[in-house]
Amino acid sequence: MATDWLGSIVSINCGDSLGVYQGRVSAVDQVSQTISLTRPFHNGVKCLVPEVTFRAGDITELKILEIPGPGENQHFGDLHQTELGPSGVGYQVGISQNGMGKLVKKPASSSSAPQNIPKRTDVKSQDVAISPQQQQCSKSYVDRHTESLSQSKSFRRRHNSWSSSSRHPNQATPKKSGLKNGQMKNKDDECFGDDIEEIPDTDFDFEGNLALFDKAAVFEEIDTYERRSGTRSRGIPNERPTRYRHDENILESEPIVYRRITVPHNVSKEFCTDSGLVVPSVSYELHKKLLSVAEKHGLTLERRLEMTGVCASQMALTLLGGPNRLNPKNVHQRPTVALLCGPHVKGAQGISCGRHLANHDVQVILFLPNFVKMLESITNELSLFSKTQGQQVSNLKALFPPADLPTSPVDLVINCLDCPENAFLRDQPWYKAAVAWANRNRAPVLSIDPPVHEGEQGIDAKWSLALGLPLPLGERAGRIYLCDIGLPQQVFQEVGISYHSPFGCKFVIPLHSA
Repeated sequence: MATDWLGSIVSINCGDSLGVYQGRVSAVDQVSQTISLTRPFHNGVKCLVPEVTFRAGDITELKILEIPGPGENQHFGDLHQTELGPSGVGYQVGISQNGMGKLVKKPASSSSAPQNIPKRTDVKSQDVAISPQQQQCSKSYVDRHTESLSQSKSFRRRHNSWSSSSRHPNQATPKKSGLKNGQMKNKDDECFGDDIEEIPDTDFDFEGNLALFDKAAVFEEIDTYERRSGTRSRGIPNERPTRYRHDENILESEPIVYRRITVPHNVSKEFCTDSGLVVPSVSYELHKKLLSVAEKHGLTLERRLEMTGVCASQMALTLLGGPNRLNPKNVHQRPTVALLCGPHVKGAQGISCGRHLANHDVQVILFLPNFVKMLESITNELSLFSKTQGQQVSNLKALFPPADLPTSPVDLVINCLDCPENAFLRDQPWYKAAVAWANRNRAPVLSIDPPVHEGEQGIDAKWSLALGLPLPLGERAGRIYLCDIGLPQQVFQEVGISYHSPFGCKFVIPLHSA
């Protein structure tokens, strides 16, 4: 029985102290309970000795890797003598009294040729006659393996019978796909029946395949094609591509001209819009002539006052907070605007602005001094303003009691007191009192159509609104805004101004110092 295992390739685990040995069985002694391996490997490294002998008590686990076929056992003795050559010194693994393994020298053959361990094959139920203990362990493992295979085959038969019974009688039986050696094979063989040897054991060479791609040559070919076809270039790494805003057109049919407005006299100050258009300033005399020509063509003072009031009120509503402040949820927080107007056309512009603000649920307090004779434009605007919920104050002393004006600063002060043609009004007591009150109040100031000279401005403004074209305003005017009052282009041409509208889609635009 013991000779049946000669020539088998086994793996012997001797525990942590001695390690794992692999080799071909050369001798099995049932009397002394020993097994010898030729050409052994210890923990994957070839041993220096040609043969190693193990005792049954030293073996923790034994695995059979390959069993020789019929007729190979008898040939193994002759082959063993031929391969091993002259006899050498072997070792026998034993256990000392303290439990540690020891090596006992034993004559054996020597060889330096490497041992190629074949692939393992399926182990059928066979008796391993190494030792009674190892034989029982190996037989138990084979019995469990055979039992699991039997259960698997039984499950397949029940599954196939259930599939056949559940199929409709008229339904055709599906054909099994896949052929091997000219025979039909089932689904399991199709999925798991491929030979392992067909799987390539070499890794894919990523670096070698990547070296086949010449990136520089491909990019050069793309650039050459784009230059020839006239398509837009991506831009080389050293050049940053042009970036456009969401409101900027990328299709440019002609070069952009930023200076579209020219005036007949020397420009003392220039402004520019958010889009970069240049807006030159005009003198007070040219601005006055422009308005008179427009009035001659039908743009009357009443229409100009209405347009100025609409633009000024739009700007004021934006400064007050716009929709965040003026909505039905903030009825208890109505903004308050103090409107300071003089007895002239500029004051009439302010009254028109106050009327539009009052119509938008803004609390307006209008200051206008009493005069025996008022301009017709002021009288007409006051008549319309009186129909709103706005409050008119003629005596400046009425501004200070808490009943007329809150002790806290108002939200906005609109200044329409100054006029270059009525310079004598700056010496009036009501003018000085109004300027003093505005300077003491901490509210921001918006000036509508302020004068050119800073000496003519009694109140420092945070914002100033110019009409049509700006005047060369100074630092006391604050930030400059320009509003469109509806002057036709031919009106500009008659006074010698080459004009192209800078407003775009808006009626009020900010201006910046060029």
